[in-house]
Amino acid sequence: MKALMLNAAGSLALAEVDLPLVGPGEARIRIAACGICGSDVHGYRGATGRRIPPLIMGHEASGTVESLGAGVTDLPVGTRVALDSTLFCGNCAHCQAGRENLCPHRQVLGVSCGDYRRQGCFAEYAVVPRRSLHPLPDRLDFVTAALLEPLTIALQAVRLGNVGPQTESAVVVGCGTIGLAVIAALRARGVPRIAAIDLDADRLAQAAALGATETIPAGEEAGRLAARWGASSPDTDGADLVIEAVGSTPGVRTALEAATRGGTVVLVGNVSPSIDLPLQLVVTRQLRLQGSCASAGCYPEAIQLVADGLVDLSGFVSRVAPLSEGAEWFDRLHRREPGLLKVVLTPAILPTHQPPA
Repeated sequence: MKALMLNAAGSLALAEVDLPLVGPGEARIRIAACGICGSDVHGYRGATGRRIPPLIMGHEASGTVESLGAGVTDLPVGTRVALDSTLFCGNCAHCQAGRENLCPHRQVLGVSCGDYRRQGCFAEYAVVPRRSLHPLPDRLDFVTAALLEPLTIALQAVRLGNVGPQTESAVVVGCGTIGLAVIAALRARGVPRIAAIDLDADRLAQAAALGATETIPAGEEAGRLAARWGASSPDTDGADLVIEAVGSTPGVRTALEAATRGGTVVLVGNVSPSIDLPLQLVVTRQLRLQGSCASAGCYPEAIQLVADGLVDLSGFVSRVAPLSEGAEWFDRLHRREPGLLKVVLTPAILPTHQPPA
């Protein structure tokens, strides 16, 4: 089969590789679409240590069941599916409690980090456990389905932020794919005031289109939020909830400064292995810091939100391109070409899919 192979840091090329074999409890999927994640762009240059060559990257994927391993009886060949990038054992205490994202045996599609190497979905085929596959309703196309994965990451962060009727305001720091998905998830959960912070004016415009009620260029955030959102109460000087979707020292500091006293800051960005933390700010304002890793059980909700039209992922996609052009698009994303947010690669010409009348 053909695959986009990471041969060395910064070096991607289309290659012919062996068709992956299907084991018990697994299915082989003919990949229809796979999005380029920001973590792939950072990782393929060797910046994160989680894309060690040689590797087939790619974890935001959808496709069709092509063959089944022993023991898989509830997923017919030909079923259209979304792939959960988190692979877990299903047997440990965390998995049994619905925290499969914390499974000690967890692996991620398209990641090689020293502890394991799991080939991903920038290829014509991929093999994954049955438990990581989610059938798609007819009204979801393959490109949209590939974007369910980042939406599940956003839903996990929103869930860990304990969003509910008491959540009157939220701030999202960083408007990449995950940050924008967080905004869409917050809007779907009914949060009335949502501020988006980013350096990029185009991404702030996308944030507004997805439901942000205020957009703030990075660098202007703390004073504007305190003045605007504290106007209704002298005890409020920031947001009830802040979700940081960058993973850098400036991003985390901004997030902490944007939270009201006693507020919650969820950290989902993961660009830097370590950051400087303004400890006194956390302690004296009694902020709750909550990490958010991958997702756990969020696919059914993500599929339902998109299928019901409550979250529109169509605006996320800047380009749909053939897998053969993958190296070029990685380079353009790495150079932060204006107007590019999400590029989805297709290993073959997408089959025409018509929802039933």
